[in-house]
Amino acid sequence: MNYKSIKIILIYIATFSIAACTKQLEKKPLESIDAANAITTPGDVESAVIGCYSILGGAQLYGTSLLMDGDLLASSGYCSFVGTFDQFRQIAARNMNRENTDAARVWRRAYQAINMANIVLESSSIVTNPSQKSTFEGEALLIRALMHFELVRFYALPWGATANNDHLGVVIRTKAAKNETEASLKDPRSTVAQVYSAIINDIDAAITKLPADNGVRLNRYAAFALKARVLMQQGLYTQALSSANQVIQSGKYKLNPSVNIVFDNKNSAESIFEIQQNEQNNAGQTNDGMATFYGSLSGGIGRGDVRVSSTFLGLFPAGDNRRSAWFYIGIGARPGGNNCFKWKSFSQNIPIIRIAEIYLIRAECNARLGTTVGNTPENDLAQIRNPLRTNLPVILNPTLNDILLERYLELGLEGARIHDIKRLKISTGTLAWNSNKLVFPIPQREIDASGGVIVQNPGY
Repeated sequence: MNYKSIKIILIYIATFSIAACTKQLEKKPLESIDAANAITTPGDVESAVIGCYSILGGAQLYGTSLLMDGDLLASSGYCSFVGTFDQFRQIAARNMNRENTDAARVWRRAYQAINMANIVLESSSIVTNPSQKSTFEGEALLIRALMHFELVRFYALPWGATANNDHLGVVIRTKAAKNETEASLKDPRSTVAQVYSAIINDIDAAITKLPADNGVRLNRYAAFALKARVLMQQGLYTQALSSANQVIQSGKYKLNPSVNIVFDNKNSAESIFEIQQNEQNNAGQTNDGMATFYGSLSGGIGRGDVRVSSTFLGLFPAGDNRRSAWFYIGIGARPGGNNCFKWKSFSQNIPIIRIAEIYLIRAECNARLGTTVGNTPENDLAQIRNPLRTNLPVILNPTLNDILLERYLELGLEGARIHDIKRLKISTGTLAWNSNKLVFPIPQREIDASGGVIVQNPGY
């Protein structure tokens, strides 16, 4: 990273809860303290862990960009951006330039989260309680894996673009930059294969360290869920099936009878990991935030910038509860368009991994492999689509296409679509899954600061 001044910026949410939203952190914020001297006590290590989560929840990452950019890149027949922000209009039109400000801020903040995670890992020896130390290390490892995964999905051609996946990925960071000298080190981009290997190694290490229950923070089953998602992106269905089965068999998570509960209620039984928000601390209410861009409701909620395509809505069968519960005609800032009701409140939590996705992964893997590990594809798909939840009949003997369609409908407008396009090797509009136009530019300032060691993506 090109930092003019290496500081630890820990952003604390006063009401960020640890256990079922009942216990609050009561720690003094550390602001602009030199990284080399900031971590001296176990409490400081935990504060750094909380700092990682705060970065993840910011608008530059899961608070807005990582989800919305994933939708906009897949815009054909899916959604559109009708707002005035040029960086998002470029993404939706798939005509970004190398100065795209959203591509720059995602890269910068993802590496800040990675650096904070590395600081935790390098400082964990301070923690004398073995269980606490293990948990902090597991959280940091999983956050580092999560950010490397998002970076390689957005800033590199997808897995499978070359025979050996030896095309350029992103820079792997496993050491903290605590001063100017460490920050100025010039590391090249690793290959996509190397990045994925590093991600899986971090996840596997996190699994051995994380507890089964960690309140609203990342736990062992969130690690298994992320591993299943990563392996699906690689097309490693046997391994993905095993990881998804671990999550489901834990019995910790279950789908709600109402499709709205996971979005209307915080930390429901359906949510494996979600970003914690409240009225005072959220990703934004004016120029950032999921509800800001996706909503168009009375009372000033939403700009109505992201509109849902009628083509996508037409895929929902007649009577599907998800169609009526999750989508509506906007009445707010930009009335008359199709908007997504998943994102309706500035203060709502943002689900990042839901058990619905894990059932869909297990169903797809079993269907592809001709197996019934854990359960049959029919029974797993029935968890998603059934008369109580969706007002639709269970699909008997579902085909792979049935499962993929249900995935498209269930996870719509949650940022997953572009990554499915790439892993399934299908097109979006006239663009093939491996088009350079579906890859973000590396921020030019990073290339300049590296003296050309970091190579720009084709087309920029």
